[in-house]
Amino acid sequence: MQRAEPQKVLVIACGMLAREILAVKERLGLDHIDLTCLPAELHYRPDRIPDAMDAAIKTARAQGYAAIFAGYADCGTGGMLDRVLERHGVERMAGPHCFAFYQSEVRFAAVEEADMTAFYMTDFLCRQFDAFFMKPLGLDRHPELAQDFFGNYEKVVYLAQTDDPSLEKVARDAADMLGLAYEKRMTGYGDLEPALARLSTRS
Repeated sequence: MQRAEPQKVLVIACGMLAREILAVKERLGLDHIDLTCLPAELHYRPDRIPDAMDAAIKTARAQGYAAIFAGYADCGTGGMLDRVLERHGVERMAGPHCFAFYQSEVRFAAVEEADMTAFYMTDFLCRQFDAFFMKPLGLDRHPELAQDFFGNYEKVVYLAQTDDPSLEKVARDAADMLGLAYEKRMTGYGDLEPALARLSTRS
């Protein structure tokens, strides 16, 4: 008997997860998964995520995708993203945000209260620290403003997807610049990997 080809699944994800999703796809041999991303900048404009996702799903349906998965958690949309996804019959990553599912929901629940004053960084945010923080906030020109923006934080927690010394240096330097304690947690891809592995492979 000839083995049936898996059904194509389109993952519509936050641009901050693109590299990680592609890495998991390659590692697990998930050739039936296609990826498209919404702009990473929406991470800081969660009110715009639901409409952007709605448009992306409609485009994907028009392109013939029957199976779609959202590479987002709630991500600060206050349930608005779920309303869009429910209307289209699309599932998403479980949890409140990527910082939770990178650690896994269970582990995040155990540290959530203690991390209330944590400034999270990931591999993506380390790579894009200048573009996402230093330049937009003017800290490259006025480092004295750091206290105004980050004064309520107590620690930088680097959630590392890979063991890259150059990325960890960015996180450590950020903690030093902000005058915060530093902690590294080697999370890998957390719940992202099993979530992608579970996507439909039916023909």
